[in-house]
Amino acid sequence: MTIKLLGIGKTDDPALQNLTEVYIKRLVFYNRFEFELIPDIKNAKNLDENQQKQKEGELLLNKIAASDFVVLLDENGKQYSSEAFSEFIQKRLNSGLKQLVFIIGGPYGFSEDVYKRADAKISLSKMTFSHQMIRLFFVEQLYRAFTILKNEPYHHK
Repeated sequence: MTIKLLGIGKTDDPALQNLTEVYIKRLVFYNRFEFELIPDIKNAKNLDENQQKQKEGELLLNKIAASDFVVLLDENGKQYSSEAFSEFIQKRLNSGLKQLVFIIGGPYGFSEDVYKRADAKISLSKMTFSHQMIRLFFVEQLYRAFTILKNEPYHHK
């Protein structure tokens, strides 16, 4: 199974980008992992919030196959402990899926079409974080999940 993380726009802060890359490099030792960023919408300032979400949604949906299991990283999603998230990952690994896709929306979230396509929603926190910071938090938690599954000492109870 391939795990893919989709996001909108580039990371402006080099420190965040570097830390994210540290965990991406670690992940490849556990599982196939892809990180794909869709460029920001051009002339977004001329669009209202819903128009921007719609355009971003179209771009995101074009990157998803019909057979993909799609998980939105969404503030209204289910919250997991690190151990429970590792169990979520293990169940998907055991299911025979070809690809598990996690999606981080743009600054205004997701379009209705993206919500309709989603198979699950996960919230990393009740707090709000920038979509750029969520990239780092997610790849760290995914790495942590794999170390839990392998009984490695990274995670402390």
